Amino acid sequence: MSTGRLAPSPTGAQHLGNARTYLLAYWSARSTGKKLILRIEDIDSPRVKSWAIQQAIEDLRWLGIDWDEGPDVGGPHSPYIQTERQSLYADALERLIADNLVFPCTCSRQDIADAGSAPHFEHEGNIYPGICASWQNGDPLPEAGTFSWRFRVKDRELDIDDLVLGKQNCNPAAHLGAFPITQKNGSYSYHLACVVDDAAMGVTEVVRGDDLLPSAFRHLELAEALKLPRSHYAHVPLIKGPDGRRLAKRHGDTRLSLYREQGVDPETIVGWAAHSAGLTETAAERSAADVIPLFSWSKINRNSIIVHESETAAWIRS
Repeated sequence: MSTGRLAPSPTGAQHLGNARTYLLAYWSARSTGKKLILRIEDIDSPRVKSWAIQQAIEDLRWLGIDWDEGPDVGGPHSPYIQTERQSLYADALERLIADNLVFPCTCSRQDIADAGSAPHFEHEGNIYPGICASWQNGDPLPEAGTFSWRFRVKDRELDIDDLVLGKQNCNPAAHLGAFPITQKNGSYSYHLACVVDDAAMGVTEVVRGDDLLPSAFRHLELAEALKLPRSHYAHVPLIKGPDGRRLAKRHGDTRLSLYREQGVDPETIVGWAAHSAGLTETAAERSAADVIPLFSWSKINRNSIIVHESETAAWIRS
C-alpha cells in the first residue's frame, strides 16, 4: 500500500511553515487513498525539547490532520519515535562498515571549512574534501568519541522526478561530498535514520521543504547501498519572512501553539495554507478535510511564500 508520513522534529514549537508542509502531506495522502504515518524524529537529541512531542501531536490534531499509525494510536510499525528505533540504525551502520561504504572521520567543521570547496546547494555547508576517506575496513579506528562515520558517495549523476520541482539531478561526489551518518558522540544522523525508517514503514511519498532537496540525493545513495526501496519526493517551497530568509523567530511569533492559545480558528490557518499553495482562489476559512478533493500536485505554487507579521498578528486580533 502507498504510504505518506508526517515527521515532526521536537526541537521546538511547530510553526506556520511546518503546518503548511504537514497539510500538504496530509492532503496528498488522503486525496489518493494512501496510508499516513506519524513519526517523531527526535534523533537530534541535544536539541530535543521534552514538551515538544506532545505539543506537535496536539498542533496536528488542532489543524484537523489525522493519521493511521503513530505514537499515540499505535500500529504495525511501532515504535514511532526514532530514539526507540536505534537498534535498526546500528544494524544498518554495521552493514555499511562491512561493505566498506563508510569511513571514520575526525575532521572538525573548521577543517572542512578550511579545505572544502564551496557548497553547490543553498543551505548547505562546504563540500567535504576527503581528508579521512583513505581509510579501509580493517584499518585501525581512531579513539572512540573522536570520529563520526561518513558515507562514501559515488561520482555519478542521480536523477529524481520531484512532484513539485520536476526533474532534478545531482552528482553526489561533486555537489555534496561524503556526509556523516553518525555524530562523534555515536548518535545516528537524520540521513541514516530517515532512510531506514522510511523503508521499514513502507513510506512511498516524502513531503518536506525544498531546503532538503540535497538530502534526497544522499538518501537515494544510502537506500541503494542498503538495498532498500526509494521513495517519491515532493519538496515544497519554504515559508519566508519579508527579508527573504526562512521563517524564524526574528519574523515574529508564528507558533501554532500560540494561535491555539489565542483562540485562532484552525480553519484560518488551513485556508491560508491552501491558498498560498495554489489550491484555492482565496484564503477563506476551510477545514483540512474540505481541501482534500481540491488537491493536486500539478496545482502547487512553486515559489517561496512571504509571510508578514502584520498578517499573522491580524489573525489573533480578529
